[in-house]
Formats: sequence, structure tokens, C-alpha cells
Amino acid sequence: MKHLNKLFAAAILCAGISAQAQDADHPWSVAVGANAVNTKVSAAKGFSHRMGGYFQTGDYNILPSVSYLNVSRYLGDGFSFGVVGSVNKIDKFISDEAEGYFKYNPGDLTYYGIDAEIKYSFKELLKTKVVDPFILVGGGYTFMGDASAGTVNGGLGFNFWFTKNIALTVQSTYKHSFDDTRIPDVDVASHMQHFAGIRFQFGGKDTDGDGILDKYDECPDVPGLPEFNGCPDTDGDGIPDHLDECPDVPGLPEFNGCPDTDGDGIPDPKDECPEVPGLPEFNGCPDTDGDGVPDHLDECPEVPGPKENKGCPWPDRDGDGVPDHLDQCPDVPGTVENNGCPEIKEEQVKQLNEYGKTILFNTGKYTFQQPSYAVLDNIVKIMKEYPTAKFHIAGYTDSTGSDRVNVPLSDNRANAVKVYLIEQGVDSARLTSKGYGSADPIASNKTVKGRELNRRVEIQLVK
Repeated sequence: MKHLNKLFAAAILCAGISAQAQDADHPWSVAVGANAVNTKVSAAKGFSHRMGGYFQTGDYNILPSVSYLNVSRYLGDGFSFGVVGSVNKIDKFISDEAEGYFKYNPGDLTYYGIDAEIKYSFKELLKTKVVDPFILVGGGYTFMGDASAGTVNGGLGFNFWFTKNIALTVQSTYKHSFDDTRIPDVDVASHMQHFAGIRFQFGGKDTDGDGILDKYDECPDVPGLPEFNGCPDTDGDGIPDHLDECPDVPGLPEFNGCPDTDGDGIPDPKDECPEVPGLPEFNGCPDTDGDGVPDHLDECPEVPGPKENKGCPWPDRDGDGVPDHLDQCPDVPGTVENNGCPEIKEEQVKQLNEYGKTILFNTGKYTFQQPSYAVLDNIVKIMKEYPTAKFHIAGYTDSTGSDRVNVPLSDNRANAVKVYLIEQGVDSARLTSKGYGSADPIASNKTVKGRELNRRVEIQLVK
């Protein structure tokens, strides 16, 4: 019995927290251990004597070593087929003479048994994976000393699975011999044979060695976890690597295992600014000033500005609300309607005409008298203040003389004014001129004063 205790202790040391009986996933099993042969059960008269003999271990023949080997193959539906080889030494033989039976040493008969058996496991019926009771039938051939005979076998036992692959196995088999005269070295007595050992099951393929068979393993080449059907979860975020778009960084299920560091609802791999909350339209980057240019591209992230100017407002040197790049007068405040340039007022136009009336020409010529240059310079100054305003210079004479003379003269005088203004920096595109002779008098030509007023230059605003 001390050998049985050692086997049992070894099984306990190998025990794990999960267990699984032999099945299609572990079709092969091997059991090794000790066996005990008891000839009393078959010799005793009556059921009570037989049962009493079953439990009287003092009648057991036990070889103090590993003395049996069982190899079995699962067939399906709880059935398995096995072959058992055992060896023992009979030094306690029970005879059925005298008062029913007596025990004696028949001369240390060598015992060999070769048996085939079919087992049926009740584990599926009992819905258990740890305690695995079974029954068996079979037959074999037994050598007992010089005698040998075939036997018909039947028995029962159980496996106690400590892990998926290791169990304590205990079995009792009755071997009925049809050549039973109970004479040692002459025939083989019917007897009970008890087995106790360690059973190892194997045969299921587990390529990655993670304890999950390939047939159930969704990642059979990579060690993984049972909760993910054998697939790994490298970052430990609860999402297996084969479904995790960021398998090395813990993430969130809604982002397929990728993190969202800044919490803006955009996973880091798609977030151009993963550490700063941003907007989807800017791939996770913020737009602080709301100008449609994300901060990382905005040279003025705190001040709204157009995309064309890298998010900065256009400069407006004159502060008239028209940016310099659109302002035709960037250094002079103007109006939006006039493209940033000031609009000339009626009083300025009136002032121009007052100046025009005081321009004096040499008699019969279109050259200026000396006092007129100051007047012309005042006209230049006003025109430069309104650089987009366009003007028409009209020349007039009095009625003295004929139109053949007056019209060319008035035209030359108007052109002389235009030429001087252009020479002083007024854009020629802003000026036109024409002479109208004595047409449109503004006073009577019958008086000296009236004729003086009619000899004039008018500066008209072109709209």
C-alpha cells in the first residue's frame, strides 16, 4: 500500500485547477501504476464472503514497483478501447478447501496479464469533468506460474482528473477463468485485479503550446488566452491582437483597441494632434480662433484670419477695413465701395473748379502766366488725395473771334493743364481733356467781366 500512497501523492503534486476527462480532444491515454491480485473473491462462498474478501487488503498480492501499463484510445460517445499489461507475484493464494478457504504461499508464482478492454465513461451523463466513473468489459490471457488461460473480464473504476492531462485512476477488474481448478501451476484461478496509478492523456495538437488545441484555437501559431479562443492580447486591453488595430498600446473597444489620448473622440492613429482635443474636420486638431485653419497650420492661432494668409488677418495699414492686398490706397483711409480709397466730396470738386477759373494763360496762347503755377499745384494736391478719382478737363473761351480759332485754342489750353498735372505725378489714366471754344458761357460776352469769366478751365468729376 505504501506504493499506492506514493503514486497518489505524486498525482496531487501534479494537480492543477482545471480537469478534463479523456475525449476526442485527448484521444490517447497512458496509465502506469501498481496492481494487486486477490484470489479470495473467487474462492469465497456467498456474496458476503466475496465482498469481505474484496476489502481485506491483507490478501492482496502486490509487487513493490510499477507493475502495470495501460494504453487506450478514445472511440467516441464515451467509449474507449485499451490494452493492459501487468506483472505481479502470487505469494498469497486462497484455497476453497476445509472451512471454505485458507491462504498459503503457492511458491511465489509469477503473474503476467495481457488484457484488452472496452470502457464506457459516465462523465457526459453525470455532467462532470473531474470525477470520471467508468465500467468495462473485455478479455485477455493470464499466466500464473506454469499455468495460463484466457479470461473474460468485467470491472469498474474511476478517473479523478487533476488537470486536462493528468488523473488518478483506480480500477477493479474481475477476471473469470474457465479453467479454474484452483491448483497452482496447473490452472489459472479466477481472481480480482485492482489497479491504481496515474493516467496521462494526450494526442490533441497544440502547436503554440498555450493549452488550447489547434481545433479550437483561432490563433494556433501564437500563444494566447482561453477567453480569446487562444489568441493573445499583448496590450491587455481586453481586445485580442487579431482584432486590435493597436495591439501594442491599450485602447478602447469603440476604436478597435486604439487609444484616444486627448479624449476628443478621434483615435490616436487618425489624430494629427493626439494630445490636444480637436475637431473631426481637422483630423483631431483644434481651431482656437475658429477661422477654419487648424492651430498647427495657423500662424495666428488666437486671431481669426483667412486660409490664404495662413490663418492671420490681412494687414490694413490705414485701418479703413479694406485689407492692404485689396486696398488701392493702403496708406490712406478710404471706403470699401471705393476699394479702400477715399471718395472725393462735392466741396473738393467745387474747390477744383474754383482753382480752374483762376488759371491764367498768355493772350492768344496756351502757356501759363506765372501766378497760375501755384493754382495748378493746389489742384495736383487735391487730386493726389483721391488717387482713384477720374477727372475731365474742359477748356472754354469767350466769344471773341471765330470758333475756327477758339476751339483749337481751348483744346490746347485744356490739354496744357492735363500735361502739367501728369508731370506732377497724377496718373494719366485718370485724366481726359477737350476744348469747347465759346460754347456754354457762364456769363455775358458783352462785358469785359463776363468775357473774363467765360475764359476758363472746368475740372469735372468722372463717375
